Amino acid sequence: MQTPSKMGFLVLGVSIFFGLSALGYLLGNALLEYKQLERSVNVKGLSEKEFEADIVIWPIQFLVASNDLEDLYESIDTNNQKIKEFLLQSNIKPEEITFGTPLITDKIATQYSSVEKPEFRYSAAQTVTVYSTNIKGVMEVKGTLSKLGKKGIAFTGENYEARTEYLFTRLNEIKPLMIEEATKEARAVAQKFASDSQSKLGKIKSASQGQFTITERDTNNPHIKKVRVVSTVEYYLND
Repeated sequence: MQTPSKMGFLVLGVSIFFGLSALGYLLGNALLEYKQLERSVNVKGLSEKEFEADIVIWPIQFLVASNDLEDLYESIDTNNQKIKEFLLQSNIKPEEITFGTPLITDKIATQYSSVEKPEFRYSAAQTVTVYSTNIKGVMEVKGTLSKLGKKGIAFTGENYEARTEYLFTRLNEIKPLMIEEATKEARAVAQKFASDSQSKLGKIKSASQGQFTITERDTNNPHIKKVRVVSTVEYYLND
C-alpha cells in the first residue's frame, strides 16, 4: 500500500517541477519581451516661422498745460481735431480713430507746501489711438508725425503707456501646419538615433505639444513676429 503512495508523490513532484520550470520560462520570456518593448527614445521637434502682424495699435499721446481749465480743454479739442484731420488725410479710416479721456492734473492741489508755485496750474495728457489692419499704411504715417509737431502739438514720444503694439491674431490658422512640421522633425531625429543604435523605430509611445510662443523678430522690426512651437515625442525602439 505504501509503494503506490510513494509513486504518486513522485509523479506529483515531477509534475510540479516541470510546471514551475515551464512557468519560469514563460515569465522570463515575457519579462524579456516587456523590457525590449520598453526600449524607447525621447526626441523634440521644432517648428519656427516668421509672419507679419495683422493688427497695429498706435497710441498718439500729447501734453497741454494752462492756468485756466476751460482753456486747457479747448487746447485738447483743438489738438484732437488737428490730429484727426492729419490722420484722415493720410488715409486712416474714421472708424480706426478713437479719442481717450484726458488725464487732468491740478499741480497746486497735489503739490507739497514747500514746492514753489508752478508756472501752469493745470496739465493734461490726451491719447488718440489708431487701431488698424493696415500695418504698412500706419507705419508710413508714423514717419511723418513730425509735421504735426510743427503745428504746436507736444507729443510725449513712445513711452511705455504710448507704445505701439503689433498683434498677430492668425495663430489658429497656422497651428496644424506647424505642429505637423515639428512632429516630422522629431521623427527624423528619432530615426537617426535608431539608425545609429542599430535599431528600428517603432510606434509612438507618448507625445506632447509645447505652447506656441509669439515674439518680435528684433527691436527694429516689431511688426515681424516669430512664432515657435516644440513637440516632444517618445518612440519605441525595436531590434
